[in-house]
Amino acid sequence: MDIKVVKFNEYKEAAEIKAILMFEAKEDFHMKFEDEAINNAISFVQENKEFSGKKGEIYTVNLLRKEAPSKIVLVGAGKGEELTVETLRKNVGKLVKECIKLKAATLEINVPALRKHFDMELAAKAIGEAVTMATYNFDTYKSDKKPVNLKTVTLLCCSQCDVTVLEEAIKEGIALGEGNLIARDLVNEPANILTPAELAKRAEVAGKKYGFEVKVYNKDEIISLGMEAYMAVGKGSANEPKLIVMKHLGNQENPEDIFGLVGKGLTFDTGGYCIKPGQSMANMKTDMGGAAAVIGAMSSIAKMDLKKNVVAVVAACENMISGEAYRPGDIIGSMAGKTIEVLNTDAEGRLTLVDAVTYIIRNEKATKVVDIATLTGAVVTALGSAAMGVVTNDDNFYNSLEAASKEVEEKVWKLPSFDEYKEQIKGDVADLKNIGGPKGGSITAGLFIGEFVENKPWLHLDIAGTCASEKPPTEYHSSGATGSGARLLYTLVKNQ
Repeated sequence: MDIKVVKFNEYKEAAEIKAILMFEAKEDFHMKFEDEAINNAISFVQENKEFSGKKGEIYTVNLLRKEAPSKIVLVGAGKGEELTVETLRKNVGKLVKECIKLKAATLEINVPALRKHFDMELAAKAIGEAVTMATYNFDTYKSDKKPVNLKTVTLLCCSQCDVTVLEEAIKEGIALGEGNLIARDLVNEPANILTPAELAKRAEVAGKKYGFEVKVYNKDEIISLGMEAYMAVGKGSANEPKLIVMKHLGNQENPEDIFGLVGKGLTFDTGGYCIKPGQSMANMKTDMGGAAAVIGAMSSIAKMDLKKNVVAVVAACENMISGEAYRPGDIIGSMAGKTIEVLNTDAEGRLTLVDAVTYIIRNEKATKVVDIATLTGAVVTALGSAAMGVVTNDDNFYNSLEAASKEVEEKVWKLPSFDEYKEQIKGDVADLKNIGGPKGGSITAGLFIGEFVENKPWLHLDIAGTCASEKPPTEYHSSGATGSGARLLYTLVKNQ
């Protein structure tokens, strides 16, 4: 997708579809076009009250001619003072999907009216995100594919705008959108295709494309690292685990400041001997949503060459049933040296994560850590699909996350971490037990991971409710994987 910026008075071409962003108040729209057919169409629609400019409203007018533009699309921006970045993303997402439906190859978006109410740099970034994300369609395995014809989008701005600044903003928006789509693609892949080895291969491909380092450790190397908890989960599968380590070292002046990202990478989860019901198991291909998020975030971070040192780790494996699989009642070790009593083999993600957290702190010297995982059904019960549940040991770090969440409109909610919850995971026959009972499950799961963070500033993000959706959660999403967390992690890293 080619997205470019041109000043309105310098634009000499014409796209198939001209989109015009309009507010409810007519006085907020002063633009007149040289093409009288467009002016007449806008006047007619407004006078007949077929389009009012309300937020989210969209209206397509066929100009009944062959020359471009052959159609105009009016996009409602609502009341100027109420316009937000997210509203703009949604408007553009709806616009792009309309253009795809109309099979247009070129689109121009007229936004001079925005300047009165909105920061144009933020607008350009949001448009870059929305255009990139709204074109997505996972049809890899369909024989009857519906290609997206839309190839070029031109953003027409006012003469006072700095085109160079807006181009850089669009570039960042595209980078964020691409990171989101990488995550969506990975989560949407079926587990018979996306094995741990294939996930590692996809990370290597992304690393080569976007410019970050990738090292993959095999089974023997994982064992030599002492990652006993991780190996306990992965040893039941014929597909061997792969430890994926990704690096973007963008701040050579401060090499000791390292931001650690850890993503849960269960490419399939049967629940082990505590087997899941069949209805619950069908979507367990999504149990690597955390891994997808960090791979997507690393792609965006590297593409924008952020001046940050970031290391990401994914302990990829499958939780399967076999003669080699771990059992309820087993006592296992961990890379940190702590022992764990396994009370439920379906509480497996936290076992892989604690070894990945220990690795990133001890071997990669991370100074702050975020883990992200489709960890618990309990978080869905608590928060539904609207927000990620967060457990943390550092309120300032959480405040940074909350600020980032508002930028990308990926909602977060901090869960309590009182000592009473920590008591629930203390072991009777080992240092810890891997579940804390039926109450406060998302909290105790997060706090279990927190036992391994070695006093580093830490955030745990449970995305079990936000990773995938049967219906598109916004106008720039599709059904299936949402890419939850990829844009959020990029923004959090950037703002630190």
